[in-house]
Amino acid sequence: MADQHTVSVLGTGIMGAAMARNLARAGHTVRVWNRTRAKAEPLAADGAYVADSPAEAVQGADVVLTILYDGPAALDVMREAAPALRSGAAWVQSTTAGVEAITDLAAFAAEHGLVFYDAPVLGTRQPAEAGQLTVLAAGPVEGRALVEPVFDAVGARTVWTGEDGGAGSASRLKLVANSWVLAVTAATGEVLALSKALSVDPRNFFDLIAGGPLDMGYLKAKSALVLEDRLSPAQFAVTTAAKDARLIVEAGTRNGVRLDVAEASAARFERAAAQGHGDEDMAAAYFASFEEKAGD
Repeated sequence: MADQHTVSVLGTGIMGAAMARNLARAGHTVRVWNRTRAKAEPLAADGAYVADSPAEAVQGADVVLTILYDGPAALDVMREAAPALRSGAAWVQSTTAGVEAITDLAAFAAEHGLVFYDAPVLGTRQPAEAGQLTVLAAGPVEGRALVEPVFDAVGARTVWTGEDGGAGSASRLKLVANSWVLAVTAATGEVLALSKALSVDPRNFFDLIAGGPLDMGYLKAKSALVLEDRLSPAQFAVTTAAKDARLIVEAGTRNGVRLDVAEASAARFERAAAQGHGDEDMAAAYFASFEEKAGD
């Protein structure tokens, strides 16, 4: 079919693996690679070809989708893939890379004749697995017919923010969105920690705000992960939240804005990671309120 393509997915962590599965289910030919091959191998059961190198993964790809740890990681992997990249292919760059890294990524794309789309996604494990992510995208109109079937396979909604991927408008919006998500996550942990310290049943707090302007489904969902000890497998890991929080702080600093809450949130995520919660859901920042790992 005209809207089915060969898609290379570089990075098969929590998000990448789910996106690759949905691409395969949509009928695309999917080629995957991950630095730790064991994380990519289960995708073979979904029909994906598991490659031994980035260069092998991108062979014949119409679309290359990167969803790696950060901007420098994405650039390093694309450099490894460079010998096999096809001029004219679309590069869908979905790594949360921040603002500064986009310039280097777009320059690499131009150097290798790739059509660059700045396309971070909003969502965690569950919406990724369900193909219900929100794709924030910027890139040229004339190439969108190639990438839109990819976005449709992984997301429920695509928000176009501009026609120049190199300007980073999608990544800028992603940082703004993440600043809210991470602040609410950190605040949720502190509400639960203070409740514990003051011997307050957190359910009384939830009842207090129920149905009013302070009520929030996200608060209750993240609280439940802590209260019910369901922090693994992570919807979005503490270590990744810490990285994203630092990107937000850096973006603010570079643009003359002091972000005290983002700075404090980054410190909480980093402290929780140092306590051994790095691979757990970011709600585990709750434990940063205690000197040692808190019990129930």
